[in-house]
Amino acid sequence: MTTRPLDAKPGWIPHQPADRILSTLKTRGALGIPDIAKVLDVTVEAVRQQMAKLQAEGLVDAESRPAGRGRPTQIWRLTGAGHARFPDTHAEMTVQMISAVISVFGEKGMDRLIGAREEAMRTNYREAMRGARSLKNKLERLAEIRSREGYMAELRPEGDGFLFIENHCPICTAARACTGFCRSELQLFDEVLGPGVSVSRVEHVLAGARRCAYQVSPKSAP
Repeated sequence: MTTRPLDAKPGWIPHQPADRILSTLKTRGALGIPDIAKVLDVTVEAVRQQMAKLQAEGLVDAESRPAGRGRPTQIWRLTGAGHARFPDTHAEMTVQMISAVISVFGEKGMDRLIGAREEAMRTNYREAMRGARSLKNKLERLAEIRSREGYMAELRPEGDGFLFIENHCPICTAARACTGFCRSELQLFDEVLGPGVSVSRVEHVLAGARRCAYQVSPKSAP
């Protein structure tokens, strides 16, 4: 899998220094302090000061990794509390609503609700794809609309296709309560990108990954 260049700026950068660091760890995964400083174009000392505050608040933690003959390198990552700083929209109420729907209408009723959501999204996404001719253009538009929905989406070339990445899941609690949401979204991507495109999920938050990612590539001609 390709890695994102450290000198590439995130698509969304908050204004507060601490939030910028949290956003960087959210979108890039575990990093050392010099790497974070390079991404944000600030000094190592400035990052080190912020990391001490974030660690004291329980938002980040570090592990030591061997670095040749020198001292071990500290690699920093978000804790559960750090990930929670990126909102899971109306999480508690969502779970309560899902439980209520299943209790009153059963699993079939829940499937109908997910289907109605999927249909509304399908209409919006197809409208967004109008006029997009290349796969890259379609994915750029999909990333834009998904980011507006809170998924912090981005696109990277990989092999003969692309890696479509969602660094945050604003419906994670709902998806844990009902995996039909994830199944629905994968099917939706497959439909709106067209019959000549193959879409497969290669990273999944519900499977323990820090993000969801999809391998998207043109289908080989028969």
